[in-house]
Amino acid sequence: MTEHNTPTAPSDEVAERVEPAHQQQDPVPQPKRSGAILGAIAIVIALAIGAGLYYHGHQQAQRETASLQRLESQLNALQQQHKQEQQQWLDAQQQQSKVQDTATQRLEALTRQSDALRDKLAALSSHDTNTWLIAQADFLVKLAGRKLWSDKDVTTAGALLKSADASLAEMNDPSLIEIRRALTNDIGTLAGVSQVDFDGIILKVNQLTDQLDNLPLADNNTDEAPMDANSTELSASLSEWRQNLSKSWHNFMADFITIRRRDSAAEPLLAPNQDVYLRENIRSRLLVAAQAIPRHQNEVYKQSLETAATWVRAYFDTTAPETQAFLDQLDTLSQQSVSLDVPAELQSQALLEKLMQTRVRNLLAQAPATQQGE
Repeated sequence: MTEHNTPTAPSDEVAERVEPAHQQQDPVPQPKRSGAILGAIAIVIALAIGAGLYYHGHQQAQRETASLQRLESQLNALQQQHKQEQQQWLDAQQQQSKVQDTATQRLEALTRQSDALRDKLAALSSHDTNTWLIAQADFLVKLAGRKLWSDKDVTTAGALLKSADASLAEMNDPSLIEIRRALTNDIGTLAGVSQVDFDGIILKVNQLTDQLDNLPLADNNTDEAPMDANSTELSASLSEWRQNLSKSWHNFMADFITIRRRDSAAEPLLAPNQDVYLRENIRSRLLVAAQAIPRHQNEVYKQSLETAATWVRAYFDTTAPETQAFLDQLDTLSQQSVSLDVPAELQSQALLEKLMQTRVRNLLAQAPATQQGE
């Protein structure tokens, strides 16, 4: 009995040990709670993704809207620019049309004037062919007066008067004897005008300018004078320091108060030893004299030569042969007059002007009236 009872005890202990194990495995329903959490997380993620997609779509829509607005504004600007360019083109077309109309009207006016002049010329040639010679003679006489009084060209003026007389001679009209006599008198008057070789005078003045560099200056022997007791120059010797001190004091006192005379004539502002500036100053006077010759400014010409001669006598060695020859040429040129006495008027000019009034211009004025009468 004891053998059968003893083995039963361990089985009870095993049973007691097994029961706690079963008791620990009782909380099995936990997977239901974790599934709910995962579902909630999935819902939140889905909502977040949906919100992100909505926000992204909203931003994309705004960008597209802004792009559309920019495109619309650009399109409006292009349309406005196109309208402006079209309006400018229309304005240019209108302006061009106006210019073309104006040019057409001007061309028509010029055509009418040309036709009128052609008719006048035809009437002139048909009425009196000699009027051309009269007009030519009048033009030549007026040109001769211009050459005579403006350019002082007596030779050319005389040649033009001779050509005018030849034109009147071709007409072989006795009524023009008075005008031809006046032309002959004018030609004789111009022939009596003293002809001066102005070009030769200019060449002589220019030659004096070239000779100016060969003139010797006046020698005053101031540089080679030895130093004496009355000299104001300082010595380089140390033993003469007393003399140098005394000379310095006297030089200072001599320049402390300076008295200058103002009642004498003004001298050129050039020192005698400044030969370069002196020669250039004289050369400028000679240039002024040369320029006054073709202008027939006699006073300017003589004054410039006299000034140059005065400076040469003041600063150059007048005993030298070169200086004496230079001064002789200056004196000879200063005695030459460069003025030109020409007649104040031409007798033939007024007579030809009157002839032009009576024959040519009246004929031109009567030509249209004659054509209208026909």
